[in-house]
Amino acid sequence: MGSSIHEQAMQYIYQQVLQRLLEHLSQAQRASLQLLVQRLIVSAGGIERVRGMRLMFVFDASRSSTHALACLRAAQLSIAARSPGTFQLRIVTAWQAGMSATTRANLDRSFSALFLYDDPRIELLVSDDQQLRPFDSRRLPSLDQQLAERQEWLLCGHVLDDPRATVNFASHGYLHLAEIAYLASYWEGGVDAVISADTLWDRKRFLAWNRRALRQARLLGARPLHACARTLLQGLSALRRRYLDQLHGRVQVQAHEMDPGRPALRFVTIDDLVSDRASPGERLDGFLGYRVDDQVLSSPRTGMANPMLLAHLQGLRAEFLGNGSYAEGMEAYLRQVRAQVPRNGLPTALLATAQVRWHRDAGKQWRAEASGFALKHYGLSDTQLVCLVFSPFVAQGRRLESFLQRCHPGMLVALPYLHKTLRGEPAPEPVVQWLVDISGLALTHLRMLYRREAVAEGLLLGLQCRGADLRHRQAAASQPGLARVEQPGVYG
Repeated sequence: MGSSIHEQAMQYIYQQVLQRLLEHLSQAQRASLQLLVQRLIVSAGGIERVRGMRLMFVFDASRSSTHALACLRAAQLSIAARSPGTFQLRIVTAWQAGMSATTRANLDRSFSALFLYDDPRIELLVSDDQQLRPFDSRRLPSLDQQLAERQEWLLCGHVLDDPRATVNFASHGYLHLAEIAYLASYWEGGVDAVISADTLWDRKRFLAWNRRALRQARLLGARPLHACARTLLQGLSALRRRYLDQLHGRVQVQAHEMDPGRPALRFVTIDDLVSDRASPGERLDGFLGYRVDDQVLSSPRTGMANPMLLAHLQGLRAEFLGNGSYAEGMEAYLRQVRAQVPRNGLPTALLATAQVRWHRDAGKQWRAEASGFALKHYGLSDTQLVCLVFSPFVAQGRRLESFLQRCHPGMLVALPYLHKTLRGEPAPEPVVQWLVDISGLALTHLRMLYRREAVAEGLLLGLQCRGADLRHRQAAASQPGLARVEQPGVYG
C-alpha cells in the first residue's frame, strides 16, 4: 500500500512538472513536441520498446543546450503520461573547477526545475579526475581535478608560442566533454543512442574539424565518424589523450582500434524540433532559473569555461608584454567581442551591460574578480599568471632574463643558479623554491619545459587556436600597447 501511494504521489508530481513545462515552452516548441515524441518512438522501434530505450544527452550548459534538455524532458514525461513506460535519459556534463558560479547555479536550478534529481529514469553523470560519478551540486570538484585543470592551464600557456593559444577557452573543451561522453556510453550497460540538438550546420562543421584533427594526429580510423557516435567519441577521447601526452611531454601510446564488429551507436538529431530562433526564450529561462552570465561575452556556447579569465590574461599581456596598459588589453578584447556579436547570436543587451560595467570601473572590479577567481579555483596568483604570459622557461630559458628584468630584477643575480636548477644540476634550495612559487608548477614540469622548444605548429597549437565556434582565432593587427591580440573564444 505504501509503495502504491508513493508511486501515485510521484506520478502527480511528474504531471505537474510537465504541465508547468508546457506552459513555459514557446508556441513552436509545444507544436513540435508531438513530432519529437514520434521521432523518439520510431527510434526505439515502436511504442512497446520505448520503455527499454536508453538515450544519452551531452549537456554543455549553454542556453541552447538547456532549452533542448527541457524539450527532451517534456517528451519523456509526455510519453510516460500516455503509455506504461518511457525512455531512460542519461545526461552527461562536466563539473570543473574553472566553471563560473553562474554556470554552476544554472546546472542545479535547471535540473531541479525539471525534477531530474529524484526520477529513476534519469541518470546525471559527471567526470571528476577521469572517474564517472553521479552529479551532486553540493560536491565541489576534487583537489585532483583542480590540480589537473591547473596544470593544463599553466602548461599550455608556457608551451604554446602564440598569444591566441590561451588555455581553457578553445576547442579542447569539446575533447573534455567527448571523453566524458565516451566513458558514459559504456557505463553500466551503455546506451542505445546519442541525442544531438546541434544544428545541421554545426554538426557538419564539428565533423569536418574532427576529421582534420584526427587525421593530423594519425588517429582517423576506417569507420566513418558520422556513421557511429561511439566511433566519434572514441576518436575524440583518443585525441584528448594524445593532446595531454604532448602537453606533458609523455611518450605517446598508439590508440586501440575499435572492434569493427561492434554495433554502431546511433545519433538521434532533434535540433529542428527543439530550437525556436523566433522566440526570445525568456519565459523558459525563468522557469529553468537560467541566468546569462554577463562575463560570458565571446560565445553563446560558453559551456564550462570562465571567459573572464581570457579577458584578464589579455589585459596582463598588454600590460607586461605590449608596453601598454591593462585597460588597453581589455578594450581590445571588447572591440573584438563587439565585432562578433552579429555572428555568434549573443543578445546585444548582454554586451551593452558588460560594456557599461567595464567603463564604470575602468576594469578595476573586473580585474579584481578575475584575480580572485584564479586564486580561489586554481590557487594561481597574478604573479604566476604574469609568469605564464611571459613563458620564460621553454627553449632553455630563452625569455628568462627578460622576465626577470621586467618583473623580478632582484633575482637577476641568481640567473646562473636558475639555469642550473632548470638543467637538473645542484642549486641552492631557495632558488628551487622560488621557481616553484613564481610559476605554480612542480620542478619536474619546469625542467620538462626547459628541455623543449616552444610549440609553434602541430596538434597542440591547432587545438588551442580555435574558439568555441571551431573557427581559427585570428591574431589581430597591432593595437596601441598590444603587440598581438587574441580573438575571444571559449568552449561551448
